[in-house]
Amino acid sequence: MSRTTKIVLVVWILALIAGGAWVARDTLRPEDPQREAPKGFFSGENSLAASIGGPFTLTDQNGVERNDRDFRGRLMLVYFGYTYCPDVCPTELTVMATALDQLGTDAAQVVPLFITFDPERDTPKVLKEYVPQFSDKMIGLTGSERDIAAVTKAYRVYYAKSPGSAGAPYLMDHTSLVYLMGRDGRFLTHFTPNGKAEDMVAAIRTALAKPPTPASPAPPARP
Repeated sequence: MSRTTKIVLVVWILALIAGGAWVARDTLRPEDPQREAPKGFFSGENSLAASIGGPFTLTDQNGVERNDRDFRGRLMLVYFGYTYCPDVCPTELTVMATALDQLGTDAAQVVPLFITFDPERDTPKVLKEYVPQFSDKMIGLTGSERDIAAVTKAYRVYYAKSPGSAGAPYLMDHTSLVYLMGRDGRFLTHFTPNGKAEDMVAAIRTALAKPPTPASPAPPARP
């Protein structure tokens, strides 16, 4: 092998290594649309996990102002989506509803929340027609663009408008995670797309089996 060939080979190998590192970094970005977070990415004492969640004040499907403290003492199942979503959102909301059914009487200790990131179309009236299709226990929440930007930032949710084709209504690119929050409003775990209701039920029962912790301040709002 000539010296020139060796140099070219070394450069090619280094390029492959660099490219692989870039792909790995890109894969670990939790805010990428439709991309699952790596297993354990939000678990344990991970600093990112500790920063998920926070105070919010939004409007439910009945036009009533609701905030995170309304749900203290119960677990929260939180999903961000929009009513015009063609497939991913209905699938995840169905999994949540199935999990609630499987919980039986324990479902009273869980609040399922559907928070829209499309307030332009998802008014309280629209949510009132939409959320009961999945569960009469589910609470739909909307708000101003500013309110939605704040809560999605707190939960590290990615979303962006995607123009519809041939004049069709716009869609939204977005992450699709269901968050399980504790009785104190703090993050416990998350569920990725295509998960099973049984796994959700198991995690909820584990959380319910633990004694409530003393009341503590909610995670501070981030500017």
